[in-house]
Amino acid sequence: MNKSIAKSKATPDNPSWWLKPLTEPNAELATDAAGLSNAEARSRLAKFGLNLFRDHQQKSLILQFLARFKNPLVILLLVASAISAFTGEMTNFVIISVMVLLSVTLDFVQEHRAGKAAESLRHSVSVHASVIRDGKAIDVPVTDVVPGDLAVLSAGDMIPADGLVLEAQDLFVKQALLTGEPYPVEKHPGVLAADATELQDATNAVFMGTTVISGSARMRVVKTGTGTAIGAIADSLTRQPPATAFEVGTHRFGLLIMRLTILLVLFVLLVNAFMHKPWLDSFLFAVALAVGLTPELLPMVVSVTLSRGALHMAKKRVIVKRLASIQNLGSMDVLCTDKTGTLTEAKIRLEQHVDPQGKPSERVLELAYLNSFFETGLKSPLDDAILAHENIDVSAWKKIDEVPFDFERRRVSVLLDKGDARILVVKGASEEIIELCTHYEQQGSDVQVPLDKAARTQIHAEHIALEKEGFRVLGIAWRNVPQDHSDAVIGDESDLVFAGFAGFLDPPKASAGTALAALKDWGVAVKIVTGDSELVTQHVCAELNIPVTGILMGKDIAQMDDSALRIRVETANLFCRVNPSQKDRVILALKARGHVVGYMGDGINDAPSLHSADVGISVDSAVDVAKEAADMILLDQDLNVLLDGVLEGRRTFGNIMKYIMMGTSSNFGNMFSMAGAALFLPFLPMLPTQILLNNILYDLSEVPIPLDEVDQEELRKPRVLDMNFIRNFMLVIGPISSLFDFLTFYVMLVVLKANETLFQTGWFVESLSTQVLVIFIIRTRGNPFKSRAHPVLVATSLSVMLIAATLPFTPLGGYFGFVAPPAEFYAILAAMVVVYLSIVELAKRGFYHWYRGRGMVKL
Repeated sequence: MNKSIAKSKATPDNPSWWLKPLTEPNAELATDAAGLSNAEARSRLAKFGLNLFRDHQQKSLILQFLARFKNPLVILLLVASAISAFTGEMTNFVIISVMVLLSVTLDFVQEHRAGKAAESLRHSVSVHASVIRDGKAIDVPVTDVVPGDLAVLSAGDMIPADGLVLEAQDLFVKQALLTGEPYPVEKHPGVLAADATELQDATNAVFMGTTVISGSARMRVVKTGTGTAIGAIADSLTRQPPATAFEVGTHRFGLLIMRLTILLVLFVLLVNAFMHKPWLDSFLFAVALAVGLTPELLPMVVSVTLSRGALHMAKKRVIVKRLASIQNLGSMDVLCTDKTGTLTEAKIRLEQHVDPQGKPSERVLELAYLNSFFETGLKSPLDDAILAHENIDVSAWKKIDEVPFDFERRRVSVLLDKGDARILVVKGASEEIIELCTHYEQQGSDVQVPLDKAARTQIHAEHIALEKEGFRVLGIAWRNVPQDHSDAVIGDESDLVFAGFAGFLDPPKASAGTALAALKDWGVAVKIVTGDSELVTQHVCAELNIPVTGILMGKDIAQMDDSALRIRVETANLFCRVNPSQKDRVILALKARGHVVGYMGDGINDAPSLHSADVGISVDSAVDVAKEAADMILLDQDLNVLLDGVLEGRRTFGNIMKYIMMGTSSNFGNMFSMAGAALFLPFLPMLPTQILLNNILYDLSEVPIPLDEVDQEELRKPRVLDMNFIRNFMLVIGPISSLFDFLTFYVMLVVLKANETLFQTGWFVESLSTQVLVIFIIRTRGNPFKSRAHPVLVATSLSVMLIAATLPFTPLGGYFGFVAPPAEFYAILAAMVVVYLSIVELAKRGFYHWYRGRGMVKL
């Protein structure tokens, strides 16, 4: 933890408001127990602004549009158009300006629509806060919380703003984010000493972004947004998430294209200078060539494809918070998840309450009920099952104190008073509870018998027997304490009397076995990472016909170093009795082995693992801290729904790859031919305005790619962006395109005896036709006649070809320097296109066959 954070102090701009009376910092905060009225809340929201600790004010649409012109290539084109106007080339000026405007507008409109759609989905699963408005508790988005609000807190909540604690019941808050303190801190109302100026001293205040571990409270909001403690250090806390494998790949792709572009442009400029061609035309030609080589639509294609994927996933009840995670979900080859709710129905019932001898015991039920009833921490489904099993009268009992549950102790204790007796009731993991006991209750009596070795063996056997039957087992124990014992501490959890076991059943989910088998068929291995016992987990796996390939226990993980763990995680698929830090180590070990790892979790303890995984997945019913950490939210906790998301991620990846492979094969081949033609032609092979027109028409034909279907064989296995694959594909397909370009040069110069303008016209039509049509070959690894392209992609591509073929015959063609080619040119072109597409198809099949043979491509 950064020391500047660990020693956070109040500043003149952010005084120690927790030291002052509630009314002193701001008289507007002094509202009554009914909270603010809705009208007053709206007024304060307008005054203080949204409760965001960073200023995320949206730029106006016009500013967003103008920001697109910051692209270096766009600036270069605008400079070139200005030079054209200055030298009297007004036609070039108008054409270049219009081309730039069309390209920028196309990019902006598509990305803006995609961004709006994705943002609306994120808002649908935003974190909410419970506040009192007009005397009623309501849920509002955290962004709508205002100073003066009365907020209600419970275990698992993220604190919505900075404020004073008004009421608290065993409230423990984890605030390591701000202070560096590793353990939860207890908060309570009250006035502090004048020297309590540091955040860690503010025991009567809670701060935005920290988490309620246990207990409940009411708080009065004092600071919101940038005025909060976290707002003051937002830049040091809010860092960009690490780049995904796909983002790294696209960055490398961009660098590859940039290097090739610079080389070709410098080559063209040097050749044209050596051949004494007009400097302005050469400059414009080089700039246009750079534009043609640049995959300027890639950001738009990525954004539109990802947002379209997010919308499709929303229909399957999966809400995407971070768009880039869609591709990671498609690349995921290992999913780590808990057993509850994934393999089981998450409908837990209390089925057994037995004494140490295994006989039914009402005494055990009563003690378990008292513990669950008076516990104020985060109630688990096991607590709910105990309370739902039977209604027990607890009116004679009064709660004195509590030692909240934590994931290291794995138990919770409550201190209770009945007037004539005061006892500590402890409930938790059976092994830990038994270890803390020195006596046990004898069957059918209140006699406490010393817990000797033989008794421990017998009790342990009973525990094992229950787990083998599939019961999740809790141990129940208690002890008497003095009447004046008022504070419960961890040290009190000793010399306990063992009362017995509570056994719970969670029915296996009928669909889980088939869902896991389906995920395996689609290349995703599922590993169960649970705090439950290995016997219970194995029982559930057996009922669902899930093969167990290996078991790794939490105690074994604790003794392993990272290198040993990396070896073991590969073969094991059950990780049992693991604590949160061990879950995190399992995920990091899998990632170190080169896996793309997903993690599904919904509890406070799952937040670190959700952060560490390549894709963090939570559910809509999860606690706030888990939902905040997740990349996507499942509205239904169902692996079948997740499988739909995985396939959507792979479709998204497949369509993005189509554009990348087009840009690095046919498109690059044509631009390489242009550069090569400069070596022997006494004129420019294509005018700069013609290159720009070629580029924008080609881009238009590629816009529907996000709509296209992806072949089933492309979806069979997870894939990652492989630059070696892309480079090799370019080296195979690109030269074929260049070869046919040079064949076109021969036809135009030798067969048709073309002059400069006819040559440029003919090559414009040929290059655009081959560039556009080859998408139907490249878009599939199989037979292009069997893999049907989307109708919009077909229509757009054919329309662009028609425009290219007829433009020379129109008056507009004259402005671009086109002339009408003879009829025999189109006959030769048709034959050349058929031969070209056939050769590319053969080369493509040979390329994939070679790659498969080398084991370099997953199909």
